[in-house]
Amino acid sequence: MGIIILKAFYFALPAYFGNMAPVFLAKLKWFEFLNVPVDFDKRIGGQAIFGNHKTWRGLISAPIAGIFICFIQLLIYKIPFFNSISLFNYSEHWLWFGFLAGLGAIIGDLIKSFFKRRLRINPGMPWPILDQLDLTIGFLAFTFWIVRPDLFIVWTLLFLGIILGYGSNLIAYELGLKKVWW
Repeated sequence: MGIIILKAFYFALPAYFGNMAPVFLAKLKWFEFLNVPVDFDKRIGGQAIFGNHKTWRGLISAPIAGIFICFIQLLIYKIPFFNSISLFNYSEHWLWFGFLAGLGAIIGDLIKSFFKRRLRINPGMPWPILDQLDLTIGFLAFTFWIVRPDLFIVWTLLFLGIILGYGSNLIAYELGLKKVWW
């Protein structure tokens, strides 16, 4: 069981880092010129489309972070341990996989935010389970044409999404990177 969790976690690393990139860049105040809402503050029915925390900085940085992590995975792919936990051959599709992993993670978050706004859930307020699964679902949907993990890996990723979602948010809160623990 432990090896399945390790394989699933390693597989999703580009998405996880893609999802974290906007938070770190915002905290560092890097690329402030991209700190513009993706929806340009447009509204539907009086509600923001996504909200002002969903920025071009995040939309651009997530795929770049995914590519960077996937490049590292490519570099270490020939090491027997990393080869044994890899779900695909990184030397064939690392660039596309990294791009789509990061993009899928952030698009999953955007779609969830769209529905949160329609349900009048304010930005930063919790939407249990979906707050933790948005990046995983987006990641799997966007990378499915490159890698089709078996159902056990998919279920493991969904489980990890919930556990890591709460855990990483709590850590980010304790480090002062987020204002709320969820």
